[in-house]
Amino acid sequence: MPFQKGQSGNPGGRAPGARNKATIIAETLLQGEAEALTRLAIERAMAGDMTALRMCLDRVAPPSRHRTIEFELPPLASAADAASALAAITAAVAAGELTPQEAGELFKLVDGFERMLAATILEQRLATLERATAQSDSQLKQNGQDVEDDQKDPPDMYNFGDAP
Repeated sequence: MPFQKGQSGNPGGRAPGARNKATIIAETLLQGEAEALTRLAIERAMAGDMTALRMCLDRVAPPSRHRTIEFELPPLASAADAASALAAITAAVAAGELTPQEAGELFKLVDGFERMLAATILEQRLATLERATAQSDSQLKQNGQDVEDDQKDPPDMYNFGDAP
């Protein structure tokens, strides 16, 4: 029986939470031995077995993927502040105070600030233009001019009076 394209041969799939049989067998065998195995690994690590030592240290103090960094980021209030913050981050990387990965994360913060600043400025400018347009429309109506007539026949921006 051929399978239909895009259809699984086992639509139900493995049940959620179902575990591999080998994992279940290994856990059953190790269930009563965990303490003895841990003690043996510690003893070997203390005796100088580097693999056992690494394994024990990885459990006691796993490598930190995210550490808190001490870096004084200049206050951000304008685009100029963002530029000075990026300069400070670059200088800290050059001095070895920050890793390139840490600098990248700080850059994302500054970049997010810059994007939000640009969106805010754009929103303010748009609101100002909308207010000015509404005011000019109301002034035209007060002067007796029909706003819609002006919009139907806009002046030719490229005609400087010398064209026929």
